[in-house]
Amino acid sequence: MDNWDEIRTAFQVANVGTVSGAADALGVHHATVIRHIDALEQRLGVKLFQRHPRGYTATEAGQDLMQVAAATDDQFTQLAGRIRGRGEGVSGDLVVTSLVMLSPLLTPVLAKFRCENPDLTVRFLTGDRLFRLEYGEAHVAVRAGVAPDQPDNVVQPFFKQNLHLVAAPSYLKQHGLPKGVDDLPNHWFVGHESDDNRAPFNRWLTQQVPASRIVYRTTDARAMVDAVLAGAGIGFLGTWQLEQNPDLVEVMPSLEEWSSSVWLVTHVDLHRTTKVQTFLKFLKEEAKGWSA
Repeated sequence: MDNWDEIRTAFQVANVGTVSGAADALGVHHATVIRHIDALEQRLGVKLFQRHPRGYTATEAGQDLMQVAAATDDQFTQLAGRIRGRGEGVSGDLVVTSLVMLSPLLTPVLAKFRCENPDLTVRFLTGDRLFRLEYGEAHVAVRAGVAPDQPDNVVQPFFKQNLHLVAAPSYLKQHGLPKGVDDLPNHWFVGHESDDNRAPFNRWLTQQVPASRIVYRTTDARAMVDAVLAGAGIGFLGTWQLEQNPDLVEVMPSLEEWSSSVWLVTHVDLHRTTKVQTFLKFLKEEAKGWSA
């Protein structure tokens, strides 16, 4: 089976007979219980429970699954007891996920944290895919945009990501500086591969210039920076990236509507663990004074 969390959830529902009771036993939100049951039934192609006003009753297929789950749950309980006996220090894997464009900020912090905790292995996962914290795919997610609203996640504001529209000297030498927003359609731009990308600055750009003017496209934020530096077109950089490349020229003042909030997201089941709390405290301290 692909995911033990879903089976464990079904096992608890069968034991107590209600979603709320299973949620209390597992220490998760009731929405997580319902999502796990629905996903498991869809994956197996059978109904595991009969729903009725008093709660949930296992079907014949559900009873078969619960027999296997009971034995497995007992083994996991014994294993968890052995692991807890070793303490809850900062060791093992620390899995952090974020957009790749935040790597220049986060990587030095992660490297320093690992040096101070030599029993730790850092796994830094980047990309546009939304890693599922409820399935244990990451301990901490650093996400940009609208505040995540999953009910079983703990969401904390981190910092505001400010963007700047800039060009390299080589681009300006060939095409000159835009005379204002109305002149932007006469210039060339570096942008995202998809016009549907939800980043505020990308939405603004697609509203101001024809798609034909975005002539260098990529899905990777670091590749966008490289393209701007190479003079492929005008593009967006974060404040810290602009500070690292002082030769770049802002083509117009930064607008508030380009910016987006950055959030620290953890799952409620892991939020209070020693490892996660130690890392969050360290990260917040290191991030003081960040000009993003």
